[in-house]
This record gives sequence, C-alpha cells and structure tokens, in this order.
Amino acid sequence: MVTNQHALGGDVIAQINGELTIADAARDFGWDGVAVTQHFLTGAWLHGIDQVAMLGRLIDRTGDMSLVVSINLLALHNPVATAEQFASIDVLSGGRLVFGVGLGYRDEEYLAFGIDRKRMVERFEGNLAALKELWTSDEPVVDLPWCQVKGTPISTRPLQEPRPPILMAANADKAVVRAALRSDGWMINPHATFPTVARQLDLFSKTRREAGLPGSSRTSVAREIFCAPTRQRALEIARPFLGAKYDAYAAWGQDRALPGDESFAIPFELLEDERFIIGTPDDCIAMLTPWIDDLHMTDFGLRTNWFGMPHEQAIESMRLLTTEVFPALREGR
Repeated sequence: MVTNQHALGGDVIAQINGELTIADAARDFGWDGVAVTQHFLTGAWLHGIDQVAMLGRLIDRTGDMSLVVSINLLALHNPVATAEQFASIDVLSGGRLVFGVGLGYRDEEYLAFGIDRKRMVERFEGNLAALKELWTSDEPVVDLPWCQVKGTPISTRPLQEPRPPILMAANADKAVVRAALRSDGWMINPHATFPTVARQLDLFSKTRREAGLPGSSRTSVAREIFCAPTRQRALEIARPFLGAKYDAYAAWGQDRALPGDESFAIPFELLEDERFIIGTPDDCIAMLTPWIDDLHMTDFGLRTNWFGMPHEQAIESMRLLTTEVFPALREGR
C-alpha cells in the first residue's frame, strides 16, 4: 500500500517521488500489487494526491502488478463518472484493476459532496449496483434519484471480463453482511484485531452460504507492518509515523466505524496489540502465520510506510519482508 498522503510542510514533489520509488521497489521485489487510497479535505493534517491521478501515474511503472483501489468512497460519486474513470484505468493497465469500495466515515466529505449521511447506505448500494450494470451491459439501465441511464453504454468498458473484481471494506457486523451479499470479497481493514476478524469471517461465510452464494476464494486482509533487524529498532522507526497516522484516524472519527466499543484513543502499546506487526523477521513470521493457518488468508495488503516516513526506511522494511519473511510463510514455517 503506497501512501498518497504526505506530511504538511514538505516538498510535495519529493514526497511523491519517494512513493513512486517504493512502488518501483515493490515491483522489483516481486510483490503482486500496489494499492492506493482515497480521502478528501485532509489539508489540516496532510497533503493528499488524487486517487485516479496516482493510479494513472503508477500504470507504466508497475509491470504486471495489480492496481488496487483501497478504497473508493463510492457513495460520494456519480456512478457514470466512476465507471468510466476506473474502466479507463483497467484498459490502460492491460486489465490489472482490483476495485475496492467502502462507505467512508468523515462528515466533512459527505457535507462537501452535498450528501445526507442518513442516506449514505442507500446511495452506496445504488451506486454499486449501477457500477456493475454500467460495466457489464451493452444497454445499461440505471434509475436512481441522482443518476439515470436509459440504455446508453459508457464510453469505455473494462478490459476484464465480465468486469474487474469488486471488494468491499467493512468494519461493523452489518457492513460485513453487506460485503458478503454485494461484493466479490471482503477487504479487511488494517486496524481490525485478530479475534474480531475471526468472528466476522464466520459471519461473512455464513451470510454467503445462506444466500446461496459461492464461498469467496479470495480473502484479503490489510496490516500495518514494519520489519527491522531488532524489535527495538522497528519500534523506534515505525512508532512516530504509525502513531501519527492513528492520531489522524482518531481525529477523523474512523474508530466510530469499529464494532463494539473499540477506540483508537488508547496508548500505542494497547493499540499495537493484535493490530500492528512490528519487529524482526521472526516476529513478523510469528504474527502473520496465524492469519494464514487459522483464518486462511490468501492476500495481505501490507502498509509499511506512513506519511512523513523517509522512503528509504520503508524500502529496507520491504527488503527484509521479501527476503526473510515471505519465503518462510510460503514454506509454512
């Protein structure tokens, strides 16, 4: 996961070039994909580069890697514009788009787009159905209060048949049910604890089973991770930047979307427990293995850089993950 978010006051061009260097390293190390997020109105905390622009910038330097949208705030947008923008990304990349969607949680974003949060689920589900129709139909019909299409196809259809995979981010139980019923797979967020994910995976599978849907062959979990020769060194490097990221999440109200009474307004040591993977290669192997052995994850979305972190430090973490952690996981150690 590259961060298209950057610390205020820095050289934005240098920051973007650092992220591109991280993407180059992921390609050269043999990683499978690169993910880009989306937020608006973040200028009080950080600079943000538009998601579509960043993906476009990454197309020619990512080889055959997947381009993962993680996530698109679908309820905020017009579905025709979204369908055409991301179909174009899929075509220009040779069919490498993985489209992740989510509701979002920031009042500022919904206010800015003139959308009543009381209707955000209605709008999200309507836009998702419209997106599928627009991507797959020669004569699409969309009949929503905010968008009507009467048989006219979009300008560019995706290259992938029948369409790019659609994954859905979900935190609360109700959202996990929605992901099970309306997407191709659940995109598990980086701050869900292991026990919560284990419980919600059962809910996800049960919901699909009872709806007569096939089991999802792809389970993807995002994790915050940093690897260094010693755990002390890993904490020294990661903690300032990762802590600042979760301070921003707390300020934005992200933890209001978590199940139960979970909160980010707790000491870093408690926040780290069962969420973050920070330590030596052996530590990382030990912490990642249960996600594979017990929860049967097939994909990890790993974020090892956060706004403000020098890209050289992120790449060194990636190097250790590539050379010492991933081979051990594949061998089942």
